[in-house]
Amino acid sequence: MFAVSLLSRFKHCCNEDHFRAAKRVLRYIKGTLSYRMHYSKAKYLRLIGYTDSDWAGSKDDLKSTSGYAFTLGSTMFCWSSKKQSIVTQSTAEAEYVAAAGAVNQAI
Repeated sequence: MFAVSLLSRFKHCCNEDHFRAAKRVLRYIKGTLSYRMHYSKAKYLRLIGYTDSDWAGSKDDLKSTSGYAFTLGSTMFCWSSKKQSIVTQSTAEAEYVAAAGAVNQAI
């Protein structure tokens, strides 16, 4: 999902590199069609959240990408990965922005 999201940023100004990357994503999907997700009954329903970000990962505008995922028991039910709306000045600030987004979703 991340690769498709990243490629979609260039849908209006793509070049040969983007087409090669898209073909690689399609080959990956074709090779993993038999993969499945397994959900099992959990003994305890416990909400667990994970979050992370990169710092200035986009070379075009130096914005960071942040993401989060939440599990309840053995099931991942909510996730997100998107470019931050501001340019952060440090890794710590990028992590705080990512954590704030995850906390808002958790609430």
